[in-house]
Amino acid sequence: MKDPLSRLHDAVEQHALALPFVSRDIKWGADVVFSVADKMFCCLSIDQDTVQRISFKVAPERFLELTDQNGIMPAPYLAKHHWVSLTQAEALTKTELLELIAGSYQLVRAKLPKKVQLALTPI
Repeated sequence: MKDPLSRLHDAVEQHALALPFVSRDIKWGADVVFSVADKMFCCLSIDQDTVQRISFKVAPERFLELTDQNGIMPAPYLAKHHWVSLTQAEALTKTELLELIAGSYQLVRAKLPKKVQLALTPI
């Protein structure tokens, strides 16, 4: 049986790829990264075919709230940009996780240069 975070892999991937103009890439050896206009908004850190953590950007006002929960920590290397890492699947419901990933997409997309934003079709 897959571990709880690995069981979320397909749902996260399907949800992220359904968002407009999203690309999927493998970085740093085995991590699955989802980006909009080459700007990362979600990362599945994978080791030996097991998802170790799911990382994504959150609004600054949600960062402390989320990282105060068991199973959610500041994302390595990206915490200063308000990224969190889900390390225990039980910390969030699947619906909450997918909503936060969609929110991460929106936050990253909103920070794209205006010219790039105009090239993307409206959401």
